[in-house]
Amino acid sequence: MNQDYIQPNPWSILEEGFNPKHVKSSESLFSIGNGAMGQRANFEEKYTGNTFQGSYIAGVYYPDKTRVGWWKNGYPEYFAKVLNAPSWIGINVIINNEVLDLNTCAKIKNFKRDLNMKEGVLYRSFQATLQNGIEIAVKSTRFLSLAYDELGVINFEVIPINQDATISFTSYLDSDIKNQDSNWDDQFWDTTHVLIENHQAHIHSNTRKTFFYVNTFMENKTFLNGKELLIAPKISSTPIFASMCFTKKILKGDIFSIQKLGGYTTSLNHDIDKLILAAKNTLEIATNLGFEKLKQTQINSWDNIWQKSDVTIEGDVKAQQGIRFAIFQLNQTYLGKDSRLNIGPKGFTGEKYGGSTYWDTEAYCIPFYMVTKNNLVARNLLAYRYSQLDKAIDNATKLGFSNGAALFPMVTMNGEECHNEWEITFEEIHRNGAIAFAIFNYVRYTGDYNYIPEKGLEVLIAIARFWQQRASFSTEKNKYVILGVTGPNEYENNVNNNWYTNYIAKWCIDYAVEQINYIKEHIKKEYARIMHKVKLSQAEILKWKSVAENLYFPYDENKKVFLQQEGFLDKELIPVKELDKTQRPINQNWSWDKILRSVYIKQADVLQGFYFFEDHFTTEVLERHFNFYEPFTVHESSLSPCVHAIQAAKLGRLEQAYQFYLRSSRLDLEDYNQEVEEGCHITSMAGTWMSIVEGFGGMRIKKNNLCFSPKIPNQWISYSFKINFRGQIIQVDVTKEGSTFELHGNTPIEIVLHKKTLTLNPNKKMIL
Repeated sequence: MNQDYIQPNPWSILEEGFNPKHVKSSESLFSIGNGAMGQRANFEEKYTGNTFQGSYIAGVYYPDKTRVGWWKNGYPEYFAKVLNAPSWIGINVIINNEVLDLNTCAKIKNFKRDLNMKEGVLYRSFQATLQNGIEIAVKSTRFLSLAYDELGVINFEVIPINQDATISFTSYLDSDIKNQDSNWDDQFWDTTHVLIENHQAHIHSNTRKTFFYVNTFMENKTFLNGKELLIAPKISSTPIFASMCFTKKILKGDIFSIQKLGGYTTSLNHDIDKLILAAKNTLEIATNLGFEKLKQTQINSWDNIWQKSDVTIEGDVKAQQGIRFAIFQLNQTYLGKDSRLNIGPKGFTGEKYGGSTYWDTEAYCIPFYMVTKNNLVARNLLAYRYSQLDKAIDNATKLGFSNGAALFPMVTMNGEECHNEWEITFEEIHRNGAIAFAIFNYVRYTGDYNYIPEKGLEVLIAIARFWQQRASFSTEKNKYVILGVTGPNEYENNVNNNWYTNYIAKWCIDYAVEQINYIKEHIKKEYARIMHKVKLSQAEILKWKSVAENLYFPYDENKKVFLQQEGFLDKELIPVKELDKTQRPINQNWSWDKILRSVYIKQADVLQGFYFFEDHFTTEVLERHFNFYEPFTVHESSLSPCVHAIQAAKLGRLEQAYQFYLRSSRLDLEDYNQEVEEGCHITSMAGTWMSIVEGFGGMRIKKNNLCFSPKIPNQWISYSFKINFRGQIIQVDVTKEGSTFELHGNTPIEIVLHKKTLTLNPNKKMIL
């Protein structure tokens, strides 16, 4: 049963009424971030109920030693953990000697939590009666600054309602932190220094093994009815903890508040011996601005983001809330400022999955960032992989490959493979194809061909070398085969000739050869440089081409479909609709053995290939494969509904596309997979955006032209989105009556609408 306590609202994630059963889920859903750091929506005050405390710093990780009872050559030595960082948000509140704790209050009313996505600000308010009879009203406001991305801001206020009260705020830093998902319950941090001075505190710590150095800092001010109070705090510290306690007798109805500035400075961005100085400089800037100006700057920063990326939907509040939640979380997770960073599957909302990079980035996220930001952001994501090419070659070498063949990792923080499930780490090799496809996708969208000779071709060559070596020749089939793989459908392991894997392997080789030939003819100097660097011969290219031209693709003549893998039709072909609903999701109710023997598909597999390579197949062939595979798909991967939404829309099945869109956009808000308390599905949120822009909007790049074929679900009155195409913004508005296009730029541009070429002129609407 899906959760239903999040209130529909076009611009906010809203929770009304306090329910302890919802706390961990809400900590995920109301998470905040600014691309450099993030945190779950834990309460500032003490909470003794069931909670998942989490604060995270982008790029800071720990190599948690793999825990297995066996070892094989090439197996990853560690699983990279997204680190739960020292916490700076804590403010213990004591009222007439009783601790404020929503888990022990005698009564709670008017509880409301509001993540205002337009502003990028988290609000929380409630009234509570404590065991000692004191009734209070509480309001907290919190945000992580986009403008000053080492800084977070909290305003926490308490009003005694029924009597005067002595109130204490104990604001603290705490480095006694552990990951919930530690393999060995290790302490990942060493704390080396605690400093308290002038209403500021600093905790200097470093990660073990990786030696990232972090200074966690805070500064506090107190106010009475909006006027600053100069209260001398009671200071306390231990080797891992620092606190300041501010106490004041408050009259009934007065507002006692604390404003807390906090955050992190790290050795990723500063010299180790200057972390405290960097924090002090940030605090000085923030203090001079003050809370209201910092908040207004935050609102302005988010307004700039929304101006370029907002998607509007008229007539369907849940659909509107879902797409804005996706856009909001994607921007909280990654802003494209730093090519060392990437988009983790949980972002800053939880620890599950570890790592910062999966194939999700290339397959799903790059289109969102290309279209809503600019070339540089997408280039940074490609450069992230290029900078790790040497380690991808090392990863392949460990597995027995040679001659510069590269296998990019399934999960990574620094280019090393750190995923420790055998069937994923060694078999889900299709990830290499997504990385090559992202280069192709970037060039066709941006027109920035320079990336290929600068960096991209080296990656394409290393990937082609891998595929040529990974294929083996079957004398029985007189074809090359690729054995022992896991396709995108992770409910099938160790299969032979997964169609998607084979198809993308062939495409990678063909694309690499095409680019080599182009550069050889048109950019001779770069061709000579690259060939010298990678030591590629024509004889080796001929080996690649032999594999690509003779790869085996399983196909059933009776059903006229490509088979997901050899033996797929040996399974009982029982459609999902005939499954007992109490058995869903099957990954939480069935044994792995039962899942592997079933026909059920976790996510788009063959259809993933049809999504990437749509132009290679007719609509009739797509429809035949969609009709065959979708009924067996349980959509228990967050990455599944969006691909199916796009294809259903292409096929004109708008009601089905709409249902897939809702499942994608409200996956976490309604907790379809019953796991949101572990964190949100950030990378699949890019798929939510794709469902509208590529699905209903029908946006494609064909023959260097921007193409559209808009459709609109019955449930919507209208929708709109913006496209940043090669430096110019195109706004698309769709209603049931037709479509409107408006170019915000300086140069006329041709688009294709329903196969008809049109010219858009700057700042003029074209109504069609």
